[in-house]
Amino acid sequence: MKSPYDIIISPIVSERSMDLIEERKYVFKVDKKANKSEIKAAIETIFDGVKVAKVNTMNMLGKKTRLGRIEGKKSDWKKAIVTLKEDSKTIELFEEM
Repeated sequence: MKSPYDIIISPIVSERSMDLIEERKYVFKVDKKANKSEIKAAIETIFDGVKVAKVNTMNMLGKKTRLGRIEGKKSDWKKAIVTLKEDSKTIELFEEM
């Protein structure tokens, strides 16, 4: 079994993700092969006292890039939007921002 720290790669900090915090939704970059139940278990393990209500995932396509005449592509990745239950603690990582 994977470590929770291998499943959750990093939080996504953007203007839209900061607006979602008011709705008790948090956005993370996750492992491409992780499913919703693994993501839920990883979030509840990493952050004590957090209870996940639901997890929405989406596969994000990497953007095309150019450097002169050389074309390339950034790697594809997976994004997870985690909704917390009403009686759950908040994730303190996002409160500091």
